[in-house]
Amino acid sequence: MEILRVENLCKTYGNGENQVKALDNVSFSVKKGEFVAIIGPSGSGKSTLLHILGGVDKPTSGKVYMNDNDVYAQNDEQLAIFRRRHVGLIYQFYNLIPVLNVVENITLPVLMDNQKVNEEYLNELIEILKLEGRQKHLPNQLSGGQQQRVSIGRALMNTPAVVLADEPTGNLDSKNSQEIVELLKMSNKKYNQTVIVITHDEDIALQADRIIAVEDGKIVRDEVIR
Repeated sequence: MEILRVENLCKTYGNGENQVKALDNVSFSVKKGEFVAIIGPSGSGKSTLLHILGGVDKPTSGKVYMNDNDVYAQNDEQLAIFRRRHVGLIYQFYNLIPVLNVVENITLPVLMDNQKVNEEYLNELIEILKLEGRQKHLPNQLSGGQQQRVSIGRALMNTPAVVLADEPTGNLDSKNSQEIVELLKMSNKKYNQTVIVITHDEDIALQADRIIAVEDGKIVRDEVIR
């Protein structure tokens, strides 16, 4: 079943001679439960694509559909609700709130949505993420790998339709990087999450079900590898 569809997506920055085309007529679809890696050199447009998929950056033209709903037909308030409820975002630099502890950071999307925290699911995530005993720690009391685990917990807490990860291992050593990839693979299999990862690391990309390669704002390869 298709969960995400992108049609003729374009994104340009600047005007006239200074205009840069970050995305150039990009189209593809993703099935529910797929684990997709998007690869490409720096400046290829892959992070721009991820931010548009997540409702963070609006396209210049083209359409993004999630569960057959036109994402950018929504007003700003609806778009904010969409991001909280349907998208889990994981960044390279964690983006944790420094004054909030582990549990508060993980449950933030639920609380911002005025929903009740599912304590059973929260405890399951804490255990899976190997954060037992760290629940009251602030981000600056955690290692880089632990901080990234917290950001994954935050992304999964609302059981989103799609988890989007932008270079999630770019700030970590090889051991922690592989652990983060294993956690993403686990969320993909255990919770049937649709996971899309932006990465420049070919080894990480090869662990996905499918690789989409982007260059100069265009898709140059779209290959199912398992």
